[in-house]
Amino acid sequence: MKRLDSDFVSGGLRCAGWLYIPEGVRRPPVVVMAHGFAAERSFRLPAFAEVFCREGLAVFLFDYRHFGGSEGEPKNLVSPKRQLEDWEAALSHVRSLEEVDGGRVALWGTSFSGGHVLVTAARDHHVSAVVSQVPFVDGLATASLLGLGFTLRAVAHGLADALASLIGRVHHVPVVSDPDEFAVMNTPGSKEGYLSLVPEGSTWQNKCPARTLLSVPLYRPVRHASKIRCPVLVVYAKRDTLIPPGAVEKAASKMRNVKVVGLDVGHFDVYFDPVFSEVVKMESEFLRENLLGKEP
Repeated sequence: MKRLDSDFVSGGLRCAGWLYIPEGVRRPPVVVMAHGFAAERSFRLPAFAEVFCREGLAVFLFDYRHFGGSEGEPKNLVSPKRQLEDWEAALSHVRSLEEVDGGRVALWGTSFSGGHVLVTAARDHHVSAVVSQVPFVDGLATASLLGLGFTLRAVAHGLADALASLIGRVHHVPVVSDPDEFAVMNTPGSKEGYLSLVPEGSTWQNKCPARTLLSVPLYRPVRHASKIRCPVLVVYAKRDTLIPPGAVEKAASKMRNVKVVGLDVGHFDVYFDPVFSEVVKMESEFLRENLLGKEP
């Protein structure tokens, strides 16, 4: 396989992308991928992309605006609206590339982007298939899981940042922390699990503008689930402390053509062996069936 830099523009800013091309395959179908909350494309996603590419699929893996190699200030700003715009722009970009078959495109998302791919597929009925891994499906359900005390602190931090932004400043909160400290994710195991994704030598900082805490509870991909027409593979963690498993099951029940796999693991276990090997094999088979089985 070969990996090419392939950038695109979203909202007037450059988004950095990598295009993986399998050798010996003319105009292969393509899987579009991006990461979850406040994460960059280099955080273990190349491992998934390389497996898919070895299976004869092209992969387009990108950073959202404000993240990684992409433009945008302040850094690490998580905005569901902007990230959904980035997905739409990435799809348009991929469909314009001569190296791949833009008529056979799948979406792959994990955690926060597991929700983005559901919303995007509901809006774009030309998508061929979706893989939604440990997906964020309902901000209200997640807020309920985390409790009233957490929610009140989150709103306070969010309002502080919203006010700071009026004078060009940023109020940050940690992305992950231990349970005795406030962060966007501070459930048991979240800090260790998340930071294990960050590659050695990364310049990523464990903080994000707190204004995102005002929008995340209102972000509800579940409301779009019934509008998805293509096949969907949902892989969720039964011991997830960030995303209620019941909320994922509820969202999946609204989809027309869905395969649901619940694993007795935690949220971050899917990124590493032995669970990674099981999950990526399952996802590869699903993608091959729904992309390579459909001729241009």
